[in-house]
Amino acid sequence: MKKLLAQELAPADPGFSADLIAWQKQHGRHQLPWQNTQDPYRIWLSEIMLQQTQVAAVIPYYQRFLENFADVQALAAAPLDEVMALWSGLGYYSRARNLHRCAQQVVAEHGGVFPADGEQLAALPGIGRSTAAAIAAFSYGMRAAILDGNVKRVFCRVFGIDGFPGEKRVENALWQRAESLMPQQDIESYTQGLMDLGATLCTRSKPQCVSCPLQARCVALASGRTAELPTRKPKKTVPEKSTVMLVVVHQGEVLLEQRPGHGIWGGLSSLPELSRMPSALLSETVSLHALEMALVEFGEIARFAVLPDFSHGFTHYKLQVKPVQVELLQRFNFVGQNNYQWVPLRGIANAALPAPVKKLLLALTAI
Repeated sequence: MKKLLAQELAPADPGFSADLIAWQKQHGRHQLPWQNTQDPYRIWLSEIMLQQTQVAAVIPYYQRFLENFADVQALAAAPLDEVMALWSGLGYYSRARNLHRCAQQVVAEHGGVFPADGEQLAALPGIGRSTAAAIAAFSYGMRAAILDGNVKRVFCRVFGIDGFPGEKRVENALWQRAESLMPQQDIESYTQGLMDLGATLCTRSKPQCVSCPLQARCVALASGRTAELPTRKPKKTVPEKSTVMLVVVHQGEVLLEQRPGHGIWGGLSSLPELSRMPSALLSETVSLHALEMALVEFGEIARFAVLPDFSHGFTHYKLQVKPVQVELLQRFNFVGQNNYQWVPLRGIANAALPAPVKKLLLALTAI
C-alpha cells in the first residue's frame, strides 16, 4: 500500500510528453484510414471499433461502415439489423448496439453534431471517459487524458506501477498520472503517440525497448521487469457452458432465431438452441424424439446428423457447442413465432450472425 501511494504522489516527468511527441511525429502512425481528419463522426466510429480490437481487424469494418453510413445521420436512420450485420464478426456486440443508440442520440439531442465537451461525450452510449478524451483531442484539439489498455501498460512500465491496472485503486493512480502528464500544446500528437507506443513498441510480449523514446526513464526496463509489468489479472477458473445448436434446413433455407437485444450475441440472429427448447436435454447423443419435440411447430423431420463439436470463448466463460443438422421433409407456417425466420443459405454471408455460427453455415454451403 505504501509503495503504491508513493507512486501516486510522485511528481510527473516533465520530459515525458516532449519526447513522446517528437517520436510520434517522426516514427508514429500517420496513414491509418481514420487519421488526417477532424471529422468527429469518423474519429468516434474508429475509436469505438478499436475498443479491445486490433487495428488490422478494424480497418475493413471501418471502411464498410463508411461505405454504408457516410455520416451520423445515415447511421442513426439505419435499421439495427443492418448495423448488426455489418458488425458481424468484429465481436463485443454491445458496441454495435451502443453505436446505433449513440448515433440516434447525437442526432436527436445534439443536432447531428458530436459535442466538444468531454463530459458530454462520455455520457453518450458506449463512449466512456477515455474514448471521449480521444474524440475530443482528435476532433477539437481539447486537452483530455486517455487511459486505454495500451496506455495503462506504458505507464505501468515507465513509472514502475505495481498492481493489476483493472483494480480501482491502481486505476485511480494511473488516471492521476495521465492527467499530470498532458502537455499544454500538441495534444493530438501526444495522444496518438501514447496509442502508437503501446500498439507498436511497448507491446504485451516482446516489447521493442531498444527503439522506445522512453527507455532512459523506464523503471521496468532498468529493473528487468518488463515481463512482470503491468501486473496480470488474477487468474480465475473459466466456467464452461454447453448447448446444442440446430441447423434446420429446408429447400435451401435455414431456420434462424432472433436473439434478445441484451446479453451474449444480443440483437443478432443465431441458430435455435436445443438447450433452450422445451423438454430438451443435453447429452452425448441427440435423440430423434428430442428433436421432434423441439421442432414440432416448425416441420416434419426427414433426417438429422450430428456435426463435429466446436468451442467459442467469451470474456467470462467458454461455450461448448454440439451442432446438429436437421433436414425437414416439410415445414409448417409459423404460429406465434415472430422471432424466427427462414433465410436463404446462399445469402448467409451477409446475415447478422455471430462469427462462429456464420463460419459453421458457410462451411455447410461449401460442401
